Amino acid sequence: MSTRAAQRPRTRVRHPLGRRSVRDLSPLGKLVAYLILGGWALVVLFPLYWLAITSFKLPIQVNAGPVYLPFVDFHPSLDAWHYIFVDLRDDTLRPYVNSVVVAVGSSALAMLLGSAAAYALIRFRYRPRVGVIALFAGSLVLAAVLIGFGAAPLLAVVAAAACFALLAGTIGSRFRRTLSNRDIAFWMISQRILPPVAVVIPIYVLFQHLGMLDTRTALIITYAATNLPIVVWLMRDYFNRLPWELEEAALVDGASTVRVFRSITLPLAAPGLVATFLIVFVFAWNEYLLALFLSSANAQTMPLTVAAQNATRGPQWWYMSVLIQIMILPVIALAIGLERVISRGLLVGAVKG
Repeated sequence: MSTRAAQRPRTRVRHPLGRRSVRDLSPLGKLVAYLILGGWALVVLFPLYWLAITSFKLPIQVNAGPVYLPFVDFHPSLDAWHYIFVDLRDDTLRPYVNSVVVAVGSSALAMLLGSAAAYALIRFRYRPRVGVIALFAGSLVLAAVLIGFGAAPLLAVVAAAACFALLAGTIGSRFRRTLSNRDIAFWMISQRILPPVAVVIPIYVLFQHLGMLDTRTALIITYAATNLPIVVWLMRDYFNRLPWELEEAALVDGASTVRVFRSITLPLAAPGLVATFLIVFVFAWNEYLLALFLSSANAQTMPLTVAAQNATRGPQWWYMSVLIQIMILPVIALAIGLERVISRGLLVGAVKG
């Protein structure tokens, strides 16, 4: 019976619509698909076209009404470009350099710390006691209270650390409830849910006491802290897809954990690292609220410069268009240049085989 069943010819299951795959479309279906994709591309690209033609208009042409075709509806002018790059050269170059330094620096710092944290949460097991964590949080509150009452910051930190060490050594072993790696990862990711407006005032006061307001360092630290949960979230999932057997074989051969992470895990995770870096870079590049509170003139970034064009005379759309174009071009160039690597990084693990 089994031999007959094995020799029985297989019946081909036909698709309900008569197609063997999604790509096997009729000419009419392909035409409809291309029309839909072309319409969507027009919707996506039209704002970029609008920015481009607005940057070549005079104020009177912008205020007169919507016109779309250069040399037909209006005569292009380079006045806006000349004003941004010649008349306001220093006021344009400084925010641009600040944005590049802050975005690259904060993204690199977030990737360094977040990748290490994500790998540790995947490969190592942690069991921190809830009571000890509460003692640590209380020590931070104690240090903040001491600083608020006029104590020296260094002395307050040392006193709080001493209290934490004393309490953890005496009563820390009495706490029984612990957290797992999943709890720690969820806590880190949940920090991103917190809106920045809820913490911007404490961050402002912190850097004010440290004398770091209107500095790139303050923005780099803040952006790295806000984007760190994203890196942990994405890289934790990526590291979890990598084969553990390669790392295990290296450990058997005598390689240290740091060597395995540096020489095996990171090269394998290169697509995920690139994709995550670009996502974090875009977040840092476009951030506005924290930069508004933590910077004024020296550390001003491009989003603040664009917003500054909304002056008392109304929005200066022609100047905004120039600034927005030079602001989005690096991100578009990065996305195009790293498109293949980003696709591999975002789609890893989507298909098992």
